[in-house]
Amino acid sequence: MEVPVGPGPRQAGGGLGATRSSSSGRAARTAEMPWARFSAWLECVCVVTFDLELGQALELVYPSDFRLTDKEKSSICYLAFPDSHSGCLGDTQFSFRMRQCGGQRSLWQVDDRSYNNKAPLALQSLVLVSRLPFVRLFQSLLSLIAPEYFEKLAPCLEAVCNEIDQWPAPVPGQTLNLPIMGVVIQVRIPSRVDKLESSPPKQCDQENLLPAPVVLTSVHELDLFRCFRPVLTHVQTLWELMLLGEPLVVLAPSPDVSSELVLALTSCLQPLKFCCDFRPYFTIHDSEFKELTTRTQAPPNVVLGVTNPFFIKTLQHWPHVLRIGEPKMSGDLPKQVKLKKPSRLKTLDTKPGLYTSYTAHLHRDKALLKRLLKGVQKKRPWDVQSALLRRHLLELTQSFIIPLEHYMASLMPLQKNITPWKSPPQICPFRQDDFLRSLEHAGPQLTCILKGDWLGLYRRFFKSPHFDGWYRQRHKEMAQKLEALHLEAICEANIEAWMKDKSEVEVVDLVLKLREKLVRAQGHQLPVKEVTLQRAQLYIDTVIGSLPKDLQAVLCPP
Repeated sequence: MEVPVGPGPRQAGGGLGATRSSSSGRAARTAEMPWARFSAWLECVCVVTFDLELGQALELVYPSDFRLTDKEKSSICYLAFPDSHSGCLGDTQFSFRMRQCGGQRSLWQVDDRSYNNKAPLALQSLVLVSRLPFVRLFQSLLSLIAPEYFEKLAPCLEAVCNEIDQWPAPVPGQTLNLPIMGVVIQVRIPSRVDKLESSPPKQCDQENLLPAPVVLTSVHELDLFRCFRPVLTHVQTLWELMLLGEPLVVLAPSPDVSSELVLALTSCLQPLKFCCDFRPYFTIHDSEFKELTTRTQAPPNVVLGVTNPFFIKTLQHWPHVLRIGEPKMSGDLPKQVKLKKPSRLKTLDTKPGLYTSYTAHLHRDKALLKRLLKGVQKKRPWDVQSALLRRHLLELTQSFIIPLEHYMASLMPLQKNITPWKSPPQICPFRQDDFLRSLEHAGPQLTCILKGDWLGLYRRFFKSPHFDGWYRQRHKEMAQKLEALHLEAICEANIEAWMKDKSEVEVVDLVLKLREKLVRAQGHQLPVKEVTLQRAQLYIDTVIGSLPKDLQAVLCPP
C-alpha cells in the first residue's frame, strides 16, 4: 500500500511499534492493573495527522495514560509519513526505529491512510508502538485495524485495544490464538531453543474456534526473497558487510521498501545476534540526524534506510551505499544492481547500484543463484524461494560461527579441575592468533563449500561489534556454567568432614558464599538443577546448625 503524490486524496500507511522504558512511558503494570495484557504486546497506539497548512500533529495516543516526551512526539510525527521524495501512491506500511529518552532503541510500525476524502490535503497515519520485534504480526494487525479505524475512527480503536487487552501473554515457545475484529490470528512466539528453519506453528485448539484461525508462519520473519530480489547477486557481499558491522546506507524509492530491506539485512546473520544500530526508515528531521551524518568522525556502525536523495550528498563519506530502484511486481527477476565505485555517486540522478570499494572475502555461490533463477523461471512460490535463501544464509553464518564456538569451548576449564573448597579456575583468554591457527584443521571448510579468504574475514570480524557482542555473551554463559559446576561440586562434597578443623569465621564465610550462589541460581542466572538447589539449602541449614546460638541468631534473624 502506498501514498499518492500531488493534488487529490493522499493516503498514508501505519507502522510498527517501539520499545518503551518506564522512564518515558507508563510504569510497568502488574497483572492486576488496567491494560496489563495490552502492554505485554503493545505500549500504545498513536494517530498522527498531517495538514498542508498546519503540518504534522499527534492527534491521539491510546491508552491515554501513556506518556511520550516532546522529542519522541516530534520524531513520531515526522517519521509517520513518507517524505516528499517518496513516490508513494495509495496506502503504505513501513517500520521505523528511534532512540528513546533512556537511550534505548525502539521499533515502530506505521500504517497510513487518507484522513478525510473531502479534504484531500489532510492525511492520517496509524502507528503501533511495541517493544516486540514482531513485524509480520503487526503488519497483519494493521491490515485489519487500519481500514476500520479510518472509517469509524476513535470508537473502533478503543474496541480493538480492549480486545488486545484480553490476549494471553506472549510466552516464548507457546502457540497462541489471538482474536481481533472477528478474526483469530494463530501465532507461535519464538524462543531461543527454536530451530531456525521456518515452519508453521502447530495447530492447537482449533475445533472450538469459529472462524478457523489465520495461521502466521512467523511473527517476525520477512519474505527474504522479495526483499532481496534486486540484490540477489550481491547477497553474500551484503552478508559480509552485515557480519563486519559496516556502515551502510540503503536509498530506496519508498519507506516500505527501505524498512523491509533494512530489516531483512539485519536478520541475515541468524543465529548470530545483530549488535549494531539500524534504522529501517530515517529522515532529515530525525533528532539524531546531525549525530549520524557528521564528518568529524568515522561513520557509525549503523544501517540506515532512507528515501531522500539528499542523503547521497550528506553521506558521501560513508563507505557503502545501496541504491534501489522502483520495485517491479512482475514474476520475472528484476534487473540486478551492479557493484560501482563510490566515486561514481552523483548528488542527482544516482542510478541503482551497490556503491562500495569493499571486495568480498568469499567467492560467490553461483549454485544458489542458479537455483533461485530456476525457481523464478518455473514460477516457484516466493515462500519456497525465501526458505532456500534463508537456509543458505543460516548455513553460511553457522559455518563461520562453529569454529569460534569450538575454540571458545576449549577455553573452559576441565571439570576435574573444579574443587569444592577453592575458587573455580578462570576461563582462558581468547587468543586470536591461536584461533586462526586452529582453522587449518577445524575451519569453516569442514561445513561450507565456499572458497575464499576466510582468515581475512575472521581478522576483520574481530574488530566488529558483532565479535564483541558474541564474545561477551559466550563468556558470560561460560562463567555462569563454571559457577554452577562449582556449586554442584560443593553440594557433592562431605561438608561435615570439611567443617571439623575450620574456624567459625571460615564456616560463616562459607554460609555467606553459599547463600549468594543460591540467590543467583534461584534468579535463573545459573544453569543448575532443582535437586542441587535443594541440597545447597540443606547444606546451609546444616552449617548454620553447627554454629553457636549467637551466630545462628545473626545468620538467621527471626
